[in-house]
Parts: sequence; structure tokens; C-alpha cells
Amino acid sequence: MRSLAIISNQAFSLVNFRGALIHDLAQAGVKVYALAPDYEGDTRAAVVALGALPVDYSLTRTGMNPLRDCLDTLYLALLLRRLRPDATLGYFIKPVIYGTLAAWIARVPRRYAMIEGMGFVFTDDGGRVSLRRRLLRGAVREMYRIALARAHRAVFLNRDDTNDFVRGGLVAVGNSCCIGGIGVDLAEWSPAPAVKTPVTFVLAARLLREKGIVEYVEAAARVKRKHPEVRFVLLGGLDPNPSGLSRADVEAWVQAGLIEWPGHVEVQAWLAQASVFVLPSYYREGVPRSTQEAMAMARPVITTDAPGCRDTVVDGDNGFLVPVRDVDALVDRMLTFIGEPELIESMGRRSRALAEERFDVRRINIKLMQIMEVDVGKRGTRGVAATEAVS
Repeated sequence: MRSLAIISNQAFSLVNFRGALIHDLAQAGVKVYALAPDYEGDTRAAVVALGALPVDYSLTRTGMNPLRDCLDTLYLALLLRRLRPDATLGYFIKPVIYGTLAAWIARVPRRYAMIEGMGFVFTDDGGRVSLRRRLLRGAVREMYRIALARAHRAVFLNRDDTNDFVRGGLVAVGNSCCIGGIGVDLAEWSPAPAVKTPVTFVLAARLLREKGIVEYVEAAARVKRKHPEVRFVLLGGLDPNPSGLSRADVEAWVQAGLIEWPGHVEVQAWLAQASVFVLPSYYREGVPRSTQEAMAMARPVITTDAPGCRDTVVDGDNGFLVPVRDVDALVDRMLTFIGEPELIESMGRRSRALAEERFDVRRINIKLMQIMEVDVGKRGTRGVAATEAVS
């Protein structure tokens, strides 16, 4: 492969989630076009620094407007015809569906799709599924089926999603593979000293109800009645998603003294203050990047026994799994760390060991590049041996 167009719905994600991959592709001699609809000066410069060419295109990140989406797909096909890449890689729902279809229309020789979780449409909110949600799920499933039939390989992050897509007839068994997460740079996300006083719980996520934020705050209220010194930190910005929390909701929790909310910030410094990372999500995650980062920094994890989330914790080893929406279980596990603070350090060490075993971004990038038929031995990727097997 000489050139690749990576198609995203958000420029920031190209740097934050695909930065290491872009760098490693460029090091392997691949010309990378990085397509996004919302470039600004800083993100454009960051993509250039990674070794890619930033390319603007039109796409609405959220919502469904069939006419607009069809026009955007056609314009994207024309753009790809002009760029003439050897392959495309789309990630997130719209780039996977519309990007793959556009690449097929443009006759791009190889087309790859990365499914990073099932997302909002397929997340069960615990109540009765509305007719609108059922219709939307049906429409998205059909669009996935059409698009993935035109992809040469569909790449998944967890086995649950892989199996769901195969069982649902959305992708053929021979066209799917699972890489187990996008990984983190283990040198950048290095272990930090354990924090035992005060015990500090940190949750980092987009402010969506499905991320378990309401359950986290309810657990904080209960724990603080017995242990008012314990800190609860919520990191993340407001989100336009239909299930996004409002500023008034979050500020009310802050004013009540339940949580600290610095907003959308760089999380590394806050993870250094954390005793335990918490993600009580029932969102259809791929494999949460935030949890991988916390594990790399030697933080034990409390998360849910839900697709994607369960792939980050060996229960009782590097943290605990709790049932979704179970505040009682969440409180119980928080109290375990408060009552046995020595677990913060011992389980944190196990998190780092698991991160090294499962979530080394360099090894994962080699798997992904092998899937896309990139010659990873051509120039190497920062010294990582190019001999990893593709699962």
C-alpha cells in the first residue's frame, strides 16, 4: 500500500485516537490523507506534524438527514476519485457507512472499516425501547449491512460486537477480525504513584447518561455520607447527543458538593491524582480508551460487566466488574477500596501489567497495518518487532 485515506467525523479524534497509527503508517512509507469535516488551525497543524495531509470534507457528525447524507457521500466519492488512495479506513458510524460507500463508488481498491462500539443507537437505556429508536436501529443495521458488504475487512475492538455483527448478518465471518482495543502509548502513559489519601475516584467520559454518570453521582452521594473526605472527580465536556447531560445538571451536583467537574481537560494530570478509575458505563463501548489510559498509569478500575468495558478488567485482579445500573454494587466496590487502601497499589500494578499485555498501541498498530496489507517491516514502528499475529 502506498497511500491511505483515513476518514473521521471529527478532526480532534485523528490526533487523539489515530495519532500513533498515522505516525506509524507514515514511518512505514505510506502517504496518509486524514479526512475530517471540522479542521481548525491547531488540529490541522497537529495532523501535519504526525506526517499526514489534512483534507477537509463535508459531513454532519450527529443526526440523520437522508438528503444531506446522500449528497455528502457523493461529494466524498468525488474527493476520493481526485485523491486516488490505494485504500480507505473509516471509523465511527457515519465514516464507516458513508465513507465505505463513497470509496466503493470511487473505486478505491481496498476499503477497511473499524467498528469502535455500537454507539448510542444500539445502547439499551434500561427502559422500553421507543418506536423511533427501533426504526433507527433497523435503518442503521441495514446501512451497515450494505456498507460492510463493500468493505474488504471489518475490524472490531471487542468480541461481543464481532459476534453481534456476524450473528445479525451484517458482516461475513471471513470479513471480520478483532484487535482488542486501539491501545495507548505506554511510554507516554507511564505509571504514577498510588494515591491513598484522600481516596479519589475519577470518571472521564463524554457527559452522556449511558456512560453511567448519574449512577456515579448517586454512588458519590452515598459514600460521602460515611466518608465525606473522599473525592469524586468527573472529567468531560457537554455533548450534543440526545442523551447528553445539561450544564444545569452537572453544576447542581458540583454545588451540592458531590463531585468536582473541571470540564473537558487533559486527563493525564487528573489520573495522577486518582486512586481508582471508575466507568459505570452501559454505552455500547468498543474498548474504552479512557480505561486503557488509566490502566497504563497503574490505576485500578471499577467498571461494568458490559461489552467493551469487561475487556479491561479481570474481576478481583486489577479491579472489579459490577452489573450495569447497579448503584449498590458500585458503592460496595468503592467502599472496598476505602476500607482496604492497600488494594489501590496492588491492583494498580496489575492494571499496568494488563495494559502492557493487551493495550500497547505499537503492537496493536502492527496488527492493524498487517490487516491493511502494509509492509510493516519496511521501516519499522519505533522498534516494535513486526511479527505479531493477526487475530
